[in-house]
Amino acid sequence: MANVCLYFQLHQPYRLRQFSVFEMNGSSKNYFSDGENRNQMIFQKVAQKSYIPMLSLLLHLIQTVPDFAFTLSCSGIFLEQAEAFQPEIIGLIRELVASGRVEILAETYHHSLASLYSPKEFAQQVAQHTQKMKNLFGYTPRVFRNTELIYSNQIAELVSTLGFLGMLTEGVDRYLHGRSRSQLFISNTRPPLPLLLKNAQLSDDIAFRFSEKSWVEFPLTSEKYLAWLDAYMVGELVNLFMDFETFGEHQWADTGIFDFFAHVVRQIAEKPQHRFVRPSEVMQLENLIDQPIYDVPEPISWADIDRDLTAWRGNSLQHDTLRLIYSLEEKVLSSNDITLIEDWRKLQTSDHFYYMCVKWAADGDVHKYFSPYDSPFEAYNRFTTIVADLIGRLNSYV
Repeated sequence: MANVCLYFQLHQPYRLRQFSVFEMNGSSKNYFSDGENRNQMIFQKVAQKSYIPMLSLLLHLIQTVPDFAFTLSCSGIFLEQAEAFQPEIIGLIRELVASGRVEILAETYHHSLASLYSPKEFAQQVAQHTQKMKNLFGYTPRVFRNTELIYSNQIAELVSTLGFLGMLTEGVDRYLHGRSRSQLFISNTRPPLPLLLKNAQLSDDIAFRFSEKSWVEFPLTSEKYLAWLDAYMVGELVNLFMDFETFGEHQWADTGIFDFFAHVVRQIAEKPQHRFVRPSEVMQLENLIDQPIYDVPEPISWADIDRDLTAWRGNSLQHDTLRLIYSLEEKVLSSNDITLIEDWRKLQTSDHFYYMCVKWAADGDVHKYFSPYDSPFEAYNRFTTIVADLIGRLNSYV
């Protein structure tokens, strides 16, 4: 039978408010909330369109489809906003976790790029996230998912030292060398770390192409999608990884996305050749000695056409701000100012650098869709003005 691994990512950043240079006085202040409470408004809008209806549907499917199981990860700052703005979300996730058929993954608390810049900060944010999972859901994650599925051999070593069973990442053609994604891989490290690779074609058929009328396969029916799944053989892995906002936000309810998903789940459960699996199940059962090695010397991600890091550090604006924010680590932590440290960590969130991307064509359209700013340069100006103020606060401790 083919094994279907469904994984969804829940994340919302704290967007930066318009911050004037005339406010820079070295005192503590709020960088993320304006008079319109924009972060709250956006979160609650997406909650009504996506989070609540999809979580409710998943709970219904867990209760009515005996073999249904799936995997979630939630950034720490997503959960903070859910607690503050829409507590119903926390209750729904608790019910799902209590079913025993939903696996929760670990990640960086602030959805950061720390794995690329600071092993110490990376470990701290992962520990903070793990503690949040324990506090909210009584759950200790065993498998890791890095921000935006960013992965390399070096990152695998970091994750292995933290004691995780394995991790998820993207299946990138230039490192697969013609091999199928539909199997368990291991890292090119010692000891090896089990890896599940995203099936980009089948994942993105739902996440990006479902309502695209120019797509040759439009409309995507559940029968057509199930026929594609049926092509996979006994023992193969079909890893369907996507943003949670696919359902209701990126693909609106009137596209039929919720009914499509529910029908696909029920049909998979009824087919004897398929079964739903979670990452830890697969990673525990396989003999790692016989698994193929996924050798990734340069970091990859699940973003953009090239599946590299250019979404976050492909231009001088991004390189400048990333270098700046991580250069402050020692001084920020030495301040022992909890508010200052938390502001610094929120400024590490990968979205801030994503909004500074200046790509064009299809990738550029995606970046523009997600950005709350008029241009990448506005994102850069907001970020650098706020960091300059944070440095002024920091200097008071020197």
